[in-house]
Amino acid sequence: MILYHIHDWQRAALTPFRLAAEATQAAFQNPFFPATYTRFGRVIAAGAEMFERTTRRFGKPAFGLATTKIHREPVKVEEEIVLTKPFCRLLHFKRDVKADDPRVLVVAPMSGHHATLLRGTVEDMLPDHDVYITDWIDAKMVPLAMGKFDLEDYVSYIMDFIRKLGPEVHLLAICQPAPLAAVALLAEMDDRAQPRSMTLMGGPIDTRFAKTTVTELGVKKPMEWFRNTVIHALPFYYPGAYRLVYPGFIQLNGFISMNMERHAGEHVKMFQHLVKGDDDSAAKHRDFYDEYLSVMDVTAEFYLQTVERIFKNHDLAVGTFAWHGKLVNPAAVEKTALLAVEGELDDISAPGQTRPALDLCSSLPDDMKKAHLQIGVGHFGIFHGRKWRESVLPLVREFMRAHAGTASGTKPRHKKKQNEALA
Repeated sequence: MILYHIHDWQRAALTPFRLAAEATQAAFQNPFFPATYTRFGRVIAAGAEMFERTTRRFGKPAFGLATTKIHREPVKVEEEIVLTKPFCRLLHFKRDVKADDPRVLVVAPMSGHHATLLRGTVEDMLPDHDVYITDWIDAKMVPLAMGKFDLEDYVSYIMDFIRKLGPEVHLLAICQPAPLAAVALLAEMDDRAQPRSMTLMGGPIDTRFAKTTVTELGVKKPMEWFRNTVIHALPFYYPGAYRLVYPGFIQLNGFISMNMERHAGEHVKMFQHLVKGDDDSAAKHRDFYDEYLSVMDVTAEFYLQTVERIFKNHDLAVGTFAWHGKLVNPAAVEKTALLAVEGELDDISAPGQTRPALDLCSSLPDDMKKAHLQIGVGHFGIFHGRKWRESVLPLVREFMRAHAGTASGTKPRHKKKQNEALA
């Protein structure tokens, strides 16, 4: 239970060396230092930067989406907090334009990375959508007095956010199974806030299909192993002191170990770019890894319940998923169109794990549900990058418009005017 302390002590012990590396990098990049312009100087500066980045703790980045373009015209974007809960903030990217675009709730993954991992996803959607996102709060920053946060609390949060945004909202859930349960519960309650559509992207709805390293670990290891190995108490110097968490650095190490050769190769390329003076390529590497290496802790109860109920018992798939004692019935979904998106090369939620949602929502007619397999992309590629922008996003956009309940599925006209804030 002292792994968290050891991790922090190690970071602290390396601080003097990291500061020395920063000073070395600054010296060998100083335009007034002659060695800066030699290959030797670039090698020293590159090595110093690589060491500094390897030993740094990456904080949560900002979204930094100040503008977007609509019909090639720049439009101001303001980030506002619509609703705050102990473990999540509902953020709105309010555009300085009045438009009848689909209102979209993006449910960010709660798997160790911050919601800013979806910065590119949000940025690409802003020209044609009114975007909101779940900004999950790092568990280490939530005092123990604020209580627990488990899988059922997660479902409750999603339901509350949907109700806040109203019945016109479209759900876009990435790498998560439980949003399906939230929509099903709203349907069972005949809640007027049932979303127009939900798009499930790379979510482990039924992990019995297309097993991966992640699903195999969940099945093979007993729950006691998870409790004793990956759950740790936060040290006293964090706001969430003594809370039991699944540390983000353990999740990050797991992700990296799954693709160790690739990550090592990327860092070798980074070093080579720095030595060659290829600043553009080096900047792309920094941007990606500044985000990828920024991680957050997840509450122990949420993590353990997800392992047990989703990966071991397959509760959603077999009809035994319960919310506060009430069985969740996806067949109750009759008003919310469903799109399931999978990536051909996804090694986390492999093809075949998300598609079962269509069968579970058996009351939906065929013209209200659709599956899409994106060829040539992995887990990250279904919601980020060129193929997301060129193939997946247009599909998602048209699906939302087709099920928006409006007279026309065509793109609405925009007028420059300040958006009205939600009541």
